[in-house]
Amino acid sequence: MTKVAIIESKMSRTDWADRFDGAFEFDRYALCSDARKKKILKADVDIEINLDDYTWVVLVGSEALKYYTSVNSITEYSGRCVEDKFLPVINPAMLSFKPEAKPLWDESKKNIQEFISGDLVVAQVTEEQALGIDTEEEAREFLQAALDHPNKFIALDSETTGLYPRDGYMIGFSLSYKKDMGAYILTDVITPDIEEIMQKIFDTKKVVFHNAKFDLAFFEYHFNFKFPHFEDTMLLHYCLEEQPGTHGLKQLAMKYTPYGDYEKPMHDWIDGYRKSKGILKADFTWDSIPFEVMKTYAAMDAVVTLLVFEKLYPAVKKNPKLWSVYENILIPGCRFLTDIQDHGVPFDKDRLEKGRDLMQEDIDKAINELYEFEAVERFEQVNQKQFNPNSTVQLRQLLFDYVGLKPTGKKTGTGADSTDAEVLKQLAEQHEIPKHILSIRQKSKIKNTYLDKILPQLDRDDRLRTGFNLHGTTSGRLSSSGKMNMQQIPRDNPIVKGCIRAKEGHKIVAMDLTTAEVYVAAVLAQDENLMNVFKSGGNFHSSIAKLVFNLPCEADEVVDLYPTQRQAAKAVTFGIMYGAGASKISQQVTADSGKYFGKTDAQEVIDDYFRQFSNLRKWIDRSSRFIMDNGFIYGATGRKRRLPNVKSDNQGIQSHEVRSGLNFLVQSVASDINLLGGIEMNEYIKSNNMKSKIFALVHDSILAEVPEDEIELYSAELQKCIQRDRGFSIPGTPVGCDFDVHDDYSLGKFTKMYDI
Repeated sequence: MTKVAIIESKMSRTDWADRFDGAFEFDRYALCSDARKKKILKADVDIEINLDDYTWVVLVGSEALKYYTSVNSITEYSGRCVEDKFLPVINPAMLSFKPEAKPLWDESKKNIQEFISGDLVVAQVTEEQALGIDTEEEAREFLQAALDHPNKFIALDSETTGLYPRDGYMIGFSLSYKKDMGAYILTDVITPDIEEIMQKIFDTKKVVFHNAKFDLAFFEYHFNFKFPHFEDTMLLHYCLEEQPGTHGLKQLAMKYTPYGDYEKPMHDWIDGYRKSKGILKADFTWDSIPFEVMKTYAAMDAVVTLLVFEKLYPAVKKNPKLWSVYENILIPGCRFLTDIQDHGVPFDKDRLEKGRDLMQEDIDKAINELYEFEAVERFEQVNQKQFNPNSTVQLRQLLFDYVGLKPTGKKTGTGADSTDAEVLKQLAEQHEIPKHILSIRQKSKIKNTYLDKILPQLDRDDRLRTGFNLHGTTSGRLSSSGKMNMQQIPRDNPIVKGCIRAKEGHKIVAMDLTTAEVYVAAVLAQDENLMNVFKSGGNFHSSIAKLVFNLPCEADEVVDLYPTQRQAAKAVTFGIMYGAGASKISQQVTADSGKYFGKTDAQEVIDDYFRQFSNLRKWIDRSSRFIMDNGFIYGATGRKRRLPNVKSDNQGIQSHEVRSGLNFLVQSVASDINLLGGIEMNEYIKSNNMKSKIFALVHDSILAEVPEDEIELYSAELQKCIQRDRGFSIPGTPVGCDFDVHDDYSLGKFTKMYDI
């Protein structure tokens, strides 16, 4: 007889019979009987239950999951089977404030019901399914069978000792060419004739990767393999579900295959090995895993990749818009980003070392100046210790108890008065100390996050290989991760940009799209007045101000004669796509112009703006209604943005979703203009044997290291690639591109600031 227990952290008023549609009978328990406890610690657990009495145990929420199992993520494992009898599930109470979780709840409920009824089982991995090959003869036989098999798709995966090809080597690779069977092959057995068979496979089959950019880099760098045809299950899933953090192979395997968390036994082995040897997680490398332990997990990576592909590929292909994004943007984009990651960001090592020392001097100077304040002196006398500007507790005491500043009302998660950057900026209007703290924090972050970390991670050619991702944002913009986040390079201080420096005989060429998002909005809205501003040329924001305010001067005179009006027009132009209202516009113009600009004034500007650009207003209203009615919207390039929270009862959440959708419409197209231009230019460089190297895409910029004798050709061709009409251009007036050419990415600001 099947017996079921449901365990919550604390007893709730949830009607579980109703939640699970009365599909099964159950006994109900709570980890802790004290309902007053906010967070349940191990010492608080007083549940009395014999787990052996139950066939299945439903664990509600993360606390119950963590207590009974070795896994942590409730969202990742919700509705999955863990350790044979546990069925984790998110708490449905969260749906009231997080309605986007409803699909996960619905899927989890269905899976739990099917596990309990016996309709759903976790498939067991057998030795016949997951082969381990460590001899040349076996490898040759298996690969020849893969080559001869009629299936035109094969799944391929690599096991490596590092995240970048220059930092490690490939231990082995996995390949699956038919359903529910794969093999893990040690790279030690790869001989020239086996390489030949492998290349024939890659030439004649479509190779399916999960996160192709990673595997391509290793196979190409260490073996010089070529992959003329490849697919990527990570990017396929991104087309269907754009939320970051949902694209891992394990997650997709649990969702789309019967194998559940097949890799858990290997990770249990790793945990045990690390504990027995005293090895930190960061120091563990995969070459420590014995072949007999590795082979099953590794082979199954390829098996589940092929199974996931069989689910996702048809789903994307049947939607023409999503298919166009995948085939024409994401797959070429993957190839492109593999190249630019390999090119690496060029750094001047000597300048990095000098910059690190200079920044430390700046930090020391700012700290010394801080100690000169009387309030700091009193703090140290009373507390008998030196004031630590990095201590939030001490800073709170100093600002509110010793300086006597009034808290802003913003609280931390623990309920204490906040001293974050936003708060310090407000407090800086009342006293000098918050200004100094902000300066110390900003400079310390630059030194600790960039200057200190970049130096030891440089390759022998003084280039930094870091990551660029196609799947990291909901807007379609690229993200960056790994050794350095190129999207978050400090703008206010030129020191990091100044260390990105071209080698001798080369220049850094930076191309920036100009007012790209507004340009896209004008095209999408088909607002003739706004498009005419672009057609007229000249200073964009001055032209807008002249129109909106009907100013009695020429556009090029606005910046001198009517600076506040120009600033107001600029604030509205950039704010409308982000849902900025009169209050936000008022604050922005006041801050930028240095003159008070009231809320009433701001509202008048907004009204005047939309009177001048009425089609833009209509487009915003039309798009907003579509989002509200449908819970999604497609961008001009075919990307889909899902916005389920528009159905929320919370007006704030609802409004945020609509704004996110509007942002997506312009951001995705502007980003794709840049990305497609970069892809095309990279192919031009390769086909024409140029030595120029694109090494980064940062927001609306494309950065390259270009030989001095190629600058003119590179710039002209890149402009052509960027401005090519792809169906969302103003006739006769392509999107604007600005080019800056200099020895370093700071355009000389580094040497100017530090006089070197």
